[in-house]
Amino acid sequence: MRRTPAHPLLFLFSMMSTGLPESRRRWLDSRGFHLTELLVLVAVIGIVTTVSAPAFVTYWRSATLKGGAQELATILNRGRSVAIGQNTTVCVKQSTTKVQFLTGGCAGTVWTGPGTDGNGWLSLENNITVSSATANVIFNYLGAATTAGSYTIQHPINNATMTVTVALSGRVTIGP
Repeated sequence: MRRTPAHPLLFLFSMMSTGLPESRRRWLDSRGFHLTELLVLVAVIGIVTTVSAPAFVTYWRSATLKGGAQELATILNRGRSVAIGQNTTVCVKQSTTKVQFLTGGCAGTVWTGPGTDGNGWLSLENNITVSSATANVIFNYLGAATTAGSYTIQHPINNATMTVTVALSGRVTIGP
């Protein structure tokens, strides 16, 4: 004799499932994952990770390089802004991973402000290196560059490069 469940919904469920084939009833009564299902899931996650990892690393490196170029462009625009704001000339001096502003020209005094260390250096993040093929860029009190120039940004791991250019008008652009 068949026992009826205490709860009415369980009774309805048992009545509905009696007409189902045995495999379907067993599936409805299961309460977890089988080992084979978990192994398939782990295998799919492993395959997706293996396929997507190189693309992620490539994206990460190119984003780091572009971020370094944008950071240098921002620093150069800040030097231009300091020249306009203080009604003076500003020489943008660079080191391997740092940039410094000298007010009053390249022989002038070191500008210190927000974001600079004690010696007035602004550091580039992520060990991005900067080099210049031209002389230091000098902005005049109107924001124009009396000396135009270009800076090469280099990623420390894959040595990919981007160029940040300062035109005579003072406009800063990022190129490949």
